[in-house]
Amino acid sequence: MRIASIYGKRYVLVIVDDYSRYTWVHFLRSKDEAPAVIITFLKRITVLLQSPVIIIRTDNGTKFKNQVLKEYFDTVGISHQMSSIRTPRQNGVVERRNRALVEAARTMLYFLVRYYSYGLRRLLLKPDISFLHVFGTLCYPKNDREDIGKLGAKGDIGFFIGYSADSCAYRVYNRQTKKIMETINVSFDELSVMAFEQRSSKPGLNSMTSGQISSGLDLTYAPSTITTQQPSEGELDLLFEAIYDDYIGG
Repeated sequence: MRIASIYGKRYVLVIVDDYSRYTWVHFLRSKDEAPAVIITFLKRITVLLQSPVIIIRTDNGTKFKNQVLKEYFDTVGISHQMSSIRTPRQNGVVERRNRALVEAARTMLYFLVRYYSYGLRRLLLKPDISFLHVFGTLCYPKNDREDIGKLGAKGDIGFFIGYSADSCAYRVYNRQTKKIMETINVSFDELSVMAFEQRSSKPGLNSMTSGQISSGLDLTYAPSTITTQQPSEGELDLLFEAIYDDYIGG
């Protein structure tokens, strides 16, 4: 390869099983690494398959025709067959596999560039911010515990405190379990927060009941769990104590 990878690899070593056509691919920084990689591969495959390698067929390049490999092959009893110079058809199995791998890499590179360009255009034209929510807003994580029973509440009450660093999920402080959980199955009640914050500046919201405010939300949880209320001072202490233990206290 003319351009090295991010790890500095420029060469590809392709190994094909002549019977099953199973293929292994190893990336090398230089051709000098080939003997060590081949020896390590032969030792590993002998242990995994519980069967010795009898014959190895390669081209006449110095990466295969050298003293290191010759001594190892003589030690373990492997017969080394080499094709004639400038006669790749004598090693046609691996040569065809090389060509197939190159064509596959070109195809994947083409589609990678194509879809990256498409995603970049979509991001510039219309960014998706539906995943963003107000910190501390009231939310209802789905109750997926095994001990809830058939008549138990389908959702708990919690407060949104951020996003997971390892997966596409929300971090929610669960009021019932007093623990921080990560889940994607959450319904947010941001309208109640807006009504609470703007009650003094917008009289129209004062006349709205909590049921009317939440009427636009598609909530499928039990009615007993849907209560639009602000966290008490004690609950906030428990919330930030859990956050402190999670991020600072270890």
